[in-house]
Amino acid sequence: MPELPEVEVSRMGITPHVTGHRVAEIIVRNPRLRWPVPEEIRQIEGQVIRRISRRAKYLLLETDIGYAIVHLGMSGSLRVLPASVPPEKHDHVDLVLSSGEVLRYNDPRRFGAWLWQQPLDEEHTVLSKLGPEPLSDAFSADYLFDRAQGKRTAIKQFLMDNQVVVGVGNIYANESLFSAGIHPKRAAGKISLQRMTVLVAEVKAVLAFAIEQGGTTLKDFKNADGKPGYFAQELLVYGKGGEPCPRCDKTLSEMKIGQRATVYCSDCQT
Repeated sequence: MPELPEVEVSRMGITPHVTGHRVAEIIVRNPRLRWPVPEEIRQIEGQVIRRISRRAKYLLLETDIGYAIVHLGMSGSLRVLPASVPPEKHDHVDLVLSSGEVLRYNDPRRFGAWLWQQPLDEEHTVLSKLGPEPLSDAFSADYLFDRAQGKRTAIKQFLMDNQVVVGVGNIYANESLFSAGIHPKRAAGKISLQRMTVLVAEVKAVLAFAIEQGGTTLKDFKNADGKPGYFAQELLVYGKGGEPCPRCDKTLSEMKIGQRATVYCSDCQT
C-alpha cells in the first residue's frame, strides 16, 4: 500500500502538470472503487485545478467550486499522459485537461477512491476525524505525550492510529521506533515526555528522508511507458527480521502487532 511519502511524491509529481489547467472532461470507466464514484464529481468538468494538496494519504484536487478527493488504496497510481494514449485494463478514471494531457488513475485492486466535496459543506467524513500531519508543528512531543496518557495500547499501534497522527504506516512506525530506541510493544502511556521528544523527532526525520528519496522518481509521473513505483528505501529494520541489528549485531526479532509485521531489536529497543 502506498504510504504517506509515496502519496506526497505523487502530489509533487503531478502538481506541475495539472495545476492551472482546466478539466475538459472526467471519464469514469469503472465507478466501483472502495466507495462508488459519486455523480457529483462531474461538477469538476470546466473547472480549473487551482491546487493539489494532501491530507493524510488523500490527495485533494482543488477548484473554485469544490475538490476531488483521491485515495490510491492498496495498488493505485496516477500518471500524466498525452490524452491520445489508449487506456489499459485497470485505468478507471481520467481527468482530461485543457493542456491535451490526461491525469490517469490506475488501480488493479480497486481499493482506492474518487470522492467529491463542496467547499461550504461539512468536512467530508473520510477527513473529519484525522489527527495532525506528522511533519507539521501540531505533531509535537507535548501533543503525543498528552494523547498517550492512560493508554495501554502498544506504542506502535498508537502511532499508526490516524486519529492520533496521520500517515505513520507500518514501515515508518517500525523504522521510527527503532531509531528512537523504543520497544514497539511498550504501552504508549508508559513513555516519558523525554522519550516522546526523541520519537517525534525520529518520525519526522524518517518521513522527511523517505520523501527526499522519492523525489528522484518525479520524472516517472509523466511517462507513457511506465508507472511510478515505490522508490528505493534505505530501511534499517523493516523486512529484516532474522538479520543482524545494524547497531549491535544481535539478531533482529519479528512478531505481529495488530496483525502487522513488526521488526525490532530486543537489546536496542526498551
